[in-house]
Order: sequence, then C-alpha cells, then structure tokens
Amino acid sequence: MPQDNPSSIYQGKTSLISGAAGGIGLALAKEFGSLGMNIVIADIDEAALADAKKQLEALNVNVLACKLDVTDYAQWEHCVEQTITKFGKLHMVVNNAGVGGIPGKIEQTDHAIWRWVIDVNLMGVLYGTQAATPELKRHGEGGWIINVASMAGMMGVPYSSAYAATKAAVVSMTESWAVELKRHNIQVSALCPAFVQTRIHESTRNKQDKYKSEKPAAPFSAQEKERFKKSVGQAAALVESGITTELLAKRVVEALNSDQMYIFSHPNYRGVTGYRAAMIDKAFDDAQQSDLVKHLIDDEIASL
Repeated sequence: MPQDNPSSIYQGKTSLISGAAGGIGLALAKEFGSLGMNIVIADIDEAALADAKKQLEALNVNVLACKLDVTDYAQWEHCVEQTITKFGKLHMVVNNAGVGGIPGKIEQTDHAIWRWVIDVNLMGVLYGTQAATPELKRHGEGGWIINVASMAGMMGVPYSSAYAATKAAVVSMTESWAVELKRHNIQVSALCPAFVQTRIHESTRNKQDKYKSEKPAAPFSAQEKERFKKSVGQAAALVESGITTELLAKRVVEALNSDQMYIFSHPNYRGVTGYRAAMIDKAFDDAQQSDLVKHLIDDEIASL
C-alpha cells in the first residue's frame, strides 16, 4: 500500500490481530493503536484477552476484544462480523497467533502435535486471510495483511520441523497473496523475526483438547535425553534474551512504511539466508551443466 504520508496513513483505520492477548500481538496492538488505528484483539485465552483490553483502553485506544480459536473458520468469520459492526470497515489483518509445537526427533513424530502446529500456524493464517480479504477489498481503500512467520521459515530447524515447515508455508503463502492482491492496493508482508521475548516456548498452555495425543512417546537413550534437555534449555534462554516485542512492533511499522514484503528484524541472520541462496544457485549451475536438462535454459518461464 503506498505510504505517501506514513505519519497519518493508519489514522482511523482498523486492524484485527490474532494472538493479541500478549507477546508480539499485544505489542503490535499498542503500536498501531498509538498511530490512531482502531484495534480488534483476538485470542483463545479469555482471561489474558480481558487484561489486554484493559491495557489498551488505558492507552486511549479504541479496542474490541474477540475470543478466537484460529483453527475454527466460523470464529474468524464472527470476529470479522463484530469488527464491521463496531468500526464499519477493516483495513488490516495480522495473522499472529502461533505455536512452537513440541521438539523431537523424526522417529518420535507425534501426528497429533503436527496437526496442532499445522492447524494453528498454517490453517489459522489461511482462515484469517480468507475471512478478512473480502472486507479489505470492499471499501476500495487498500490495506495490509501481515503474516507472522519466523526466521525458521527461511531455514530448517533440527528437531523442530513442524514449526519450521509451517513458517516456510506462511512465507510462501505471503508471496502468492502479495501478487494476487497487489491490484487491490493490499500490501501483504511476512514478518520473519529471530528470537523475541515471547512465550512461544510455552505454547502448550493453550493447546486445545482436540489435539491431545494418544501415542506414547518414542524412547530416548540417556544421551539423547541429555542432548534434548540441553537443546530445550538453550532455546528457552535464546527466546528470553531476544529483542523486546515493543522493538519488533516498531520495526514492523518501519518496514511497512517502506513497502517491504519480507520484514526482517535480525540482520545478523543474513548469512543464513545467504548460504541457502548460494546453495540454490549452485544447484541451478549443476542443472545448467546437465546433459539431461540444459536444453531448457532458454525456455520461457511459465507465469499466470
């Protein structure tokens, strides 16, 4: 969306933010609220949601709280309906709600946990975008879709493949929707932070009953148990020593104002994505030298 006047572009607009009872979601609610936006906070945790609403009201933010399980499309539709009833229009949806899953080795994979991570991190983003997009188009004023991914979406993460896979999917969905919605003046961005001070490592606290597993955990050797315990402890320490959610929220606004599709907050990770890009480049070089497929080098690239 064009940013001709970044200081006032958000004034009077309305943002719907999932997972907004705390962490990144609440920080974004406060930041966008300070810029004059009407804020709809949605979350599965009703007690935390009520507290977040009080915090925003104390900051003189126009706020609506909506209970939301992002894995239920009907609840998304209800939140959008409530938003339009109260504020008339919807200009921004922030698909922030996410879970970290439960780390484990490949052969330990728990299908119920994978389904939980997929439904929240991937389907929740789809549902939020699908429910909100008709309203973002309806008023013709343009808008924003912000999908909270992760640096994990730009790289594999050992023992956390469910989380990394869903965040990679969110990045890909963002790239697809950015092209699809550009003509409607809707800016679509993927937020890909590294470590931020949130409770992502405690996300099982809100795991819905329908994702309870009946599968016994695969046995660990004593050495594996020690390695796993150390890995979990390191991850928690990294999260707790990450940047603040308030800093991340300001970075999001800064990046939106310069029309960024990928919103990065940790420039020190450039080498990670650079290595991946170099490996992809090397693979294309190999294909170009292949007697089997090198004849395709001058073929026109298919596009829709």
